[in-house]
Amino acid sequence: MRYTTDISPEIGRSPRISSTREDFHLIWHSDSTDAIAAELGTDRSVGLSAGQAAQRLQEYGPNKLRETKPRTAIQKFFDQLKDPMVIILMVAAVISLAVNIYDMSKGGKADWIEPIVIVLIVVLNGVLGVIQESRAEAALEALRSLAAPNARVLRDGAVAAIPSTELVPGDIVELEAGDVVPADCRLLETHSLKCDEAALTGESVPAEKDASAQVADIAPLAERANMAYAGCPVSYGRGRAIVVETAMNTETGKIASMLEQEDAALTPLQQKLAQLGKYLGFLALGICAVIFVIGLIDSLPPMEMFMTAVSLAVAAIPEGLPAIVTIVLAIGVQRMVAKNAIVRRLPAVEALGSATVICSDKTGTLTQNRMTLVKAFAGEHTVDLTGDIPEGLLMLVRLATLCTDGTVRMVDGREQHLGDPTETAIVAYALRRGMSKEELTGLHPRLAEIPFDSDRKLMTTIHLIADRKVVIVKGAPDVLLGRCEGGSLEAAVKANEEMAAGALRVLAIAYKYIDEVPVDCRPEELEHGLTFAGLLGMIDPPRPEAVAAIAECHSAGIETVMITGDNVVTASAIARELGILTEGTEAITGAQLAEMSDDELAAGNRRYRVYARVTPSDKIRIVKAWQQAGGVVSMTGDGVNDLLAMKQADCSIAFSSGAQAASQLGSLVLLNNDFAAMPGIVAGLTISIISLIGYSAMAGAVGGGGLGDLGIRYGYQRFMPEVMWTVVIVLIILVQGIQSFGDWIVRRISHK
Repeated sequence: MRYTTDISPEIGRSPRISSTREDFHLIWHSDSTDAIAAELGTDRSVGLSAGQAAQRLQEYGPNKLRETKPRTAIQKFFDQLKDPMVIILMVAAVISLAVNIYDMSKGGKADWIEPIVIVLIVVLNGVLGVIQESRAEAALEALRSLAAPNARVLRDGAVAAIPSTELVPGDIVELEAGDVVPADCRLLETHSLKCDEAALTGESVPAEKDASAQVADIAPLAERANMAYAGCPVSYGRGRAIVVETAMNTETGKIASMLEQEDAALTPLQQKLAQLGKYLGFLALGICAVIFVIGLIDSLPPMEMFMTAVSLAVAAIPEGLPAIVTIVLAIGVQRMVAKNAIVRRLPAVEALGSATVICSDKTGTLTQNRMTLVKAFAGEHTVDLTGDIPEGLLMLVRLATLCTDGTVRMVDGREQHLGDPTETAIVAYALRRGMSKEELTGLHPRLAEIPFDSDRKLMTTIHLIADRKVVIVKGAPDVLLGRCEGGSLEAAVKANEEMAAGALRVLAIAYKYIDEVPVDCRPEELEHGLTFAGLLGMIDPPRPEAVAAIAECHSAGIETVMITGDNVVTASAIARELGILTEGTEAITGAQLAEMSDDELAAGNRRYRVYARVTPSDKIRIVKAWQQAGGVVSMTGDGVNDLLAMKQADCSIAFSSGAQAASQLGSLVLLNNDFAAMPGIVAGLTISIISLIGYSAMAGAVGGGGLGDLGIRYGYQRFMPEVMWTVVIVLIILVQGIQSFGDWIVRRISHK
């Protein structure tokens, strides 16, 4: 049965597939796998036949992002000439050329410098515009690189490796650790499967997948445990899935589609220059008309006055302004290099310097993007792990470290984490306490194990400790505590609730002694009758330097808001610690945003500081809402889910360690991934803007063209030196005043 996809602009919402029957609807994450397989015409045990696959490939096309015919550099260049200021400059060049030809016809001397300079400025700005436009295209290319090169697919009852571009809806694919999900899939079987969806959701830990999970229709993407999405690496376990969306219908494809459709927002400087161009055009024409009429009243020759008026019209055009803008912005770019920031778009210098709102992703931007042990519970006491801890807790950490598969290595003085983030957090903490996993396993070798399973939510290992065989079990507290015997567990239950309320990810540890290692290790034998050892709480902690940076932004009148795909509890806890969420402000979820109109969002935006469980389309709505409220918005991000918002923002900031697509699209790239650099960057760029205002005024005043130049030339032509000197003095005072006022502003806002 043929089906068509109704692509909603709401990325990450609930896509529906409509068949030719009007009464039939499917939602991939909430409908049953049997219904999905039946609609897609797939036998779950055999897969598609070669003939079915070939027919669908012809019908739906290859599984890759759409490649539009690229525009040539010449086409891009001529598109840059549509700017009002550029049009005025081109008209000025033509008029200047005509005036020079007229002067030569009268036996005068022509001055070709002015039209040549104007043409060079137009060409320079056109070239810069072409370079900037190519950044978005590079981002799309980076998105295409996320695709998996190959896939293991069930065809005609046999598993074969094929290029992922040949996948079609209805294919049955095999997934295992190390793979990249080749298309959007509904999971049919899972065995401890985990997928790293940080690029799409912002989650700091791999998402646990469960084919049997029941998911609501309106569940956000981050909560769809029974789905696997194209471009996301499989970090653990294995599974089998049915392909439901390919190419541009995938979540990544929808982002790419909107990137093609959304025009990059003009920076405040670009908007003001466009307005200035229009104003200058009308003003110059008006003044010149007045001068022409005055000349006629004075009975001067009409042709002579016409050429004088035309000459003054050309003089009124500040042809030096674009060059001054480019030079001053380039100076700002050089200042940013010293702060480990690479500016990819010159207008970003002005946009960030003028920023009033900084919208920031959470994971990896405001946080360290690395799970860290922060609290432990043992012996009816909860202890902060940042300081000294008693020997009993060290024993708890040793037991937990032995029951992990993660490793942490020191490379060039830095920790390199390999494995599940929750496990490497334990191993890293033990290493910092002088207990390397290699030494512990050498002293207490692993004799047997039962790997982690998402159904059991437990992992079990058996070790030889002090000549005794010890079973160590690690897993979810709600499961493990029920398998412990003896002692008071009420305090442990309460401690678990308190840690979870504080947005901590909690693991429970238990153990028991056995006489012999079973030949066949079965959970029902080893994972009961345990002795509770303790709880470990971990979180992706805020960057210490980010707290001071946010406080500095607030003191400078710059609002900082958090936009994340993480859950609202975790996001709010981190935001309070960072100083983003304060009294009088609140957090809002993507589900709540979906119920609000754009006008309602813009009206109430000032009280929202945390946006949690949001989709890429939510993020772009948030940026637009702040812009609608009059803010100059800077968007920081490092994932594919940030691309749309980054493109819409007045200035986009990417982190070098993030997704390649984000780095390609970002106006500015931070090399050290340090949010603390933001106040200094804003300060440096603010100073650049002050210089830009002053030098632009000077360009308009003397020698660069503009109304000041017009006044000087008129005074000269009318033999009125007092007019010339008055204009020069007034404009010099004006320029100096602007510069001094700007410097005072910078000092007042205390940028460092």
